[in-house]
Amino acid sequence: QVQLVESGGGSVQPGDSLRLSCAASGFIWDYYAIGWFRQAPGKEREGISCIGIQRRDTFYADSVKGRFTISVDNAKKTVDLQMNSLKPEDTAVYYCASEIIGADWPPPTKHFNSWGQGTQVTVSS
Repeated sequence: QVQLVESGGGSVQPGDSLRLSCAASGFIWDYYAIGWFRQAPGKEREGISCIGIQRRDTFYADSVKGRFTISVDNAKKTVDLQMNSLKPEDTAVYYCASEIIGADWPPPTKHFNSWGQGTQVTVSS
């Protein structure tokens, strides 16, 4: 059974950094992609980054490109999201999700079928 657990959220000021971590278990690690999504109150869920575990292909949404970095730790089976230069508009619940890698890159959101419980990130002065 696939399990994903996010950690690392919190409250920070604009310009600060946070590092989110997604701990994964219950599946064959190499066959998957892990994505990071976020949802702010009253807004649609947004896919912000994803990475293929084996080939390390990456994707970043324009809203986070140049500020966020996704990485894989194979030993720990975690996918981290380093978030720098945080802005108030980054405030949201952040989720990680898994998808068996297919032909599409980046994978459509609908292909991600296992989700973590989410972690809150608040950026405010």
